[in-house]
Amino acid sequence: MTIWESLAVFTAGIGAGTINTIVGSGTLITFPVLLATGLPPVTATVSNALGLIPGSVSGAIGYREELKGQRSLLLRLGTAAAIGGLAGAVLLLMLPETAFETIVPVLVTLALVLVVLQPRLSAAVQRRRTRAGTVTRTDGGPVLFGGLLLASVYGGYFTAAQGIIYLSLMGMLLDDTLQRLNAVKNVLAAIVNSIAALFFLFVADFDWTAVLLIAVGSAIGGQLGAKIGRRLPPTALRVFVIVVGMCAIVQLLR
Repeated sequence: MTIWESLAVFTAGIGAGTINTIVGSGTLITFPVLLATGLPPVTATVSNALGLIPGSVSGAIGYREELKGQRSLLLRLGTAAAIGGLAGAVLLLMLPETAFETIVPVLVTLALVLVVLQPRLSAAVQRRRTRAGTVTRTDGGPVLFGGLLLASVYGGYFTAAQGIIYLSLMGMLLDDTLQRLNAVKNVLAAIVNSIAALFFLFVADFDWTAVLLIAVGSAIGGQLGAKIGRRLPPTALRVFVIVVGMCAIVQLLR
């Protein structure tokens, strides 16, 4: 890897760490850069997954205030993330590279639609609960667990737009602020990346230069993303999610 390629990978790591902390889809920055340096797709994927772990952890630390009081939710959803992340990592090595190419854009598009409609849908769900005299669930129930499990399978396979899917599901099924949900999203992403990377350590080949450059860059980006994301009002954060998601769809369809 030349000095200019190394600089490009490091800069991409900063950008990915920043965007992942705010919303997700940072892989769409790092993955093409790694491919441009000549890495094979699978090597680029596993190196990227390992390198982005410090960014996810850094972003979660940056959102530590919003994580207060969410321990039980994190334990429950973290279990789904761990199981799904491991399953996705296994699928990456078993399935052909084109296996998810048709469904990934569909998943991201559906997630964006849910993000756009989330305020109205959540209000409608709350009105229905009020009329029925039921209590709002604070854990999302089996629907959220199952949805996040499937989203984490995708995340373990290819992390792009994983955070958008998480936010759309939690926004629909949990009665909480978007910033607190974003904090949970960062922890779940860290779990998926860590589980997948741990599996890859035993069965896949890494480019350790790329891993180190992305790790340092994403750790810096995680702090930047937390500072930016925590200052965004809910509407601005939702708009940012939609814009990044649309860019992700364009990139995935190319």
